[in-house]
Amino acid sequence: MNTQPRPFILAETNFKEITQHAFDIAVLPWGATEAHNYHLPYGTDNYQVDHIAALSAEKAWERGAKVLVLPTLPYGVNTGQLDVPFCINMNPTTQLSILMDVCDVVIRHGVTKLVILNGHGANNFVAMIRELAGKFPSLFVCTVNWFASHPKTGIFENKGDHADEMETSVMMHLHPEILLPLSTAGDGATKKFTSPGFQEGWAWAQRPWTLISKDTGSGNPYLANPKKGKEFTEKCSEAISNLFCEINKKRIEDLLS
Repeated sequence: MNTQPRPFILAETNFKEITQHAFDIAVLPWGATEAHNYHLPYGTDNYQVDHIAALSAEKAWERGAKVLVLPTLPYGVNTGQLDVPFCINMNPTTQLSILMDVCDVVIRHGVTKLVILNGHGANNFVAMIRELAGKFPSLFVCTVNWFASHPKTGIFENKGDHADEMETSVMMHLHPEILLPLSTAGDGATKKFTSPGFQEGWAWAQRPWTLISKDTGSGNPYLANPKKGKEFTEKCSEAISNLFCEINKKRIEDLLS
């Protein structure tokens, strides 16, 4: 447990400390509140992205990067799960409004780069970033899916993308005290659209969640363990911290070659 406020975590630090630094990078972790099979908590995405943001920032801070982690936003796009009890949906238009306000604030205080650290698969910020570029041309905005920052292969055996072996392993590592036993989990079996276009990835449609999954999971979690979760979070945080260091204090034109 931390005994001192971490200067790179806005929610922990204070006005006295914050005025001692000139932050170049603001990190906005963005999660979701939704069902994760039978055994994982609704806040799984938030616990995960919050941890990855802090760990990545800590590693970058130790290497001299001036990065500030903003409080995690706990609601994401859940339009495909509106019939699942208490999956809290935030529409993309609402997300854009929030981003507009956040960009306005961080620019006022010297930040030149905003990293949206995404922890939820249905959050997609690409179109929003295109719009933000027109509104805030001096601010470099990018999005990072933390769960894609390192390959799953070599660590996990079962494929999936929601409450699967990976997410279960990470939560076993981070918060085993709030998980139900793995024996209570469903197998995460899912149905897929039958058209080859959807299966090959050049066509896309939102998945109607309660029609594709009985337990709300997508991917078999039964081979999960905390050792795998620790290894994966360490490797992801290392990759993300490297990104922070690579863009720290650099002009946008210097990020190109």
